[in-house]
Amino acid sequence: MTEDGVEQMLALAERLRASNGGMLDDSAVQAVAEATGAPVEYVRLAVKLRSEKETQSFLTKLRSQYLTLEPHTRRFVVSGASATMCALFDVAAARAQFSIQNDQNASSPGALFSIVSLVWLTLGLYNVCVTRDSKTGAATGAVFGASFFIARAMFQFALQMPASYSYNPSLIVLFTVFGALAGLGLQRMTDRYRKPLGLRDPLKERQDLLRQLVDLQDKLKSGEQSCTFLSVDIVGSTKMKANADPLAVEFTFNEYHNFVERTVKRYGGRVHSTAGDGVTAAFDHPSHAFGAARNIQAGLMELNAFRNKIGQPIELRQGIHTGTVVAPDATDVTSLNFSHVIDVAAHFQKAAPVGGIAVSDPAGSFLPGGLASIGNERLLVSGVEGTVWIPKVISLNPSVTPPPLPGQI
Repeated sequence: MTEDGVEQMLALAERLRASNGGMLDDSAVQAVAEATGAPVEYVRLAVKLRSEKETQSFLTKLRSQYLTLEPHTRRFVVSGASATMCALFDVAAARAQFSIQNDQNASSPGALFSIVSLVWLTLGLYNVCVTRDSKTGAATGAVFGASFFIARAMFQFALQMPASYSYNPSLIVLFTVFGALAGLGLQRMTDRYRKPLGLRDPLKERQDLLRQLVDLQDKLKSGEQSCTFLSVDIVGSTKMKANADPLAVEFTFNEYHNFVERTVKRYGGRVHSTAGDGVTAAFDHPSHAFGAARNIQAGLMELNAFRNKIGQPIELRQGIHTGTVVAPDATDVTSLNFSHVIDVAAHFQKAAPVGGIAVSDPAGSFLPGGLASIGNERLLVSGVEGTVWIPKVISLNPSVTPPPLPGQI
């Protein structure tokens, strides 16, 4: 899975978790997986790692760890925990009752402990009822029965209860089987009367979540478009400014930026950003970017002759690359702040010779005449191949007599 795909997956997961009150349960995880094409376990792991990087309280971390477990594993964990707490308060109630028998004047919270034990028992039964299939329901009930028996025996030993309060160890099988049968019956009954009971249908909930994810994905991709970026930079601009008059520098570089912007607009482009003396422009088609780049290079002669007041000629390097970008505002590519396509165009610009234009193959393949219309010099930048365009310089041979001017014949 690509880096962009991972970021898209995490963005969908985060938005869905925010819309669901900060929770990302199994239905949401599966919906994210289907919407992005990523494996379910990969989504779980990615969300878990993202959660671990955030500053969280202990309870929040515990909750995040719980939500990354498999659905049936979560049911088993809740079943075991509720059975353990039910056993604890059941033994505590028995211990309180035993204290009253030995001391008639002693007050005891045994009734309260019994009520709390029933609350945990109710939670365990609810956990069994909401399981998704009969097999998981039976297994969850069996875990509850076995956990209750084992926990009760441990707490009886810890609180030094008399042997008369203990169960025969062989009864653990009976508790486990009874729990499994009870879990199976409760799950089937709940599944049959799920709608009258007001419980959510897992399948319908998953479909709703998937529909939300598809809508979010469409919104995120609404700004997806193919775009060509031209990166232009002056060679040795720092040295040029160092020994020149500040007013001359300001005038010359303002004229330079105006010249580049006019040329970009003439070819249907937009200035995306400027950084120092560098300019990045966006175009809808590579041929427009290539035409603007050549025109900028050709117009330097006039710029240096009439509007350069520094005393040193301006020389440029240019790079062009094409790719798919996702702009926050689909109608304005200048709203795009970060993109791999822009970075590659800048890398090609740095690799271009002075006065040349480095064109990546993804951009050059769309030019009239293809890559052959650019030049013969090849280069490899950031894993992307390209071709260098160099302006043709016409040199006159002094030994050849130029043709006579009109009127000299």
